[in-house]
Amino acid sequence: MRCAGFQSPLAEGIQRFLLHKRALGRRFETEEWSLRLLDRFLVEHGISTMTDVTAEVVDVFLASRPRRSSRSYNQLLGVLRRLFDWLVAHTDLDRSPVHGCSRHATGQRIPFIFDAEQAHRLLELAGELPDACNTQLRGPTYRTIFALLYGLGFRVGEVCRLCVQDLDPKRRLLVIRQTKFAKSRLVPFGPRLGKLLQHYLALREARCVVLAPNAPLFSMMGNRPVGRGTIGSTFRNLLPELDLKVPPGSSPPRLHSLRHSFAVGTLLRWYRAGMDPAQRLLHLSTFLGHVSPESTAVYLTITDALLQAASERFACPVFKEVSK
Repeated sequence: MRCAGFQSPLAEGIQRFLLHKRALGRRFETEEWSLRLLDRFLVEHGISTMTDVTAEVVDVFLASRPRRSSRSYNQLLGVLRRLFDWLVAHTDLDRSPVHGCSRHATGQRIPFIFDAEQAHRLLELAGELPDACNTQLRGPTYRTIFALLYGLGFRVGEVCRLCVQDLDPKRRLLVIRQTKFAKSRLVPFGPRLGKLLQHYLALREARCVVLAPNAPLFSMMGNRPVGRGTIGSTFRNLLPELDLKVPPGSSPPRLHSLRHSFAVGTLLRWYRAGMDPAQRLLHLSTFLGHVSPESTAVYLTITDALLQAASERFACPVFKEVSK
């Protein structure tokens, strides 16, 4: 049976492919989003059989989804290649229609890093968003969501999946269940975030008779969780009002920049507090939900402030004595 939402001739194959990957412990959420784009493209272009999915059709689809960076394009191409190779291996197709080559990766651009003032302004603008005809508590919802992304370094998918029962206000903990690498973790938060979360939950409860433990923590339409695409769209709509200046060599700000900013901000605080980041990298890796400290190193972007702090840190005679 075809999964609701997949309507093209590849619908059944896509669903079986996703089930196979998830049986191996992969969430495959980003990949599913890419495959939904392919599925919708095939429907809109009247592709009615699997044999009609030719190399030319795949090339037109790729051209219809322009990617600014080589990495983004290669990720999309890789998802398609893995899908069609899997379908060929399971005899759904004779050969893969994916013939495109990966793009050569050019110099890596530095992600945009929000400072505290810019993040505060983002939260202010989000909090001022008005309700629409079908949505309630739009401002408080997005303000709290962006606060978690920036203040705790959550992935956007992790925020979307939070349920009421995942919030433990007494112990100031959030439970992140079955995240990107099929692991769960406990994330502590401070009093300011705790106050914000409790205020938001009180607003939710005032609009509902009762909030079930398995109800989504963030919802503006009945009992439906806020979607990743909706959060990303709202973030992009707020960017012009922030009037951010992108430093030379940096990428334009995007939603994932808030997670980058948390990691870099944490490293900076360690430097300035006289701590050795190398000794605490495992702590940050665990907090972010990475499988290893090597994965966390991606977020430790070299910024001017970081370079200055690091220079002062390693030039300090006390540090030299401690490091011996």
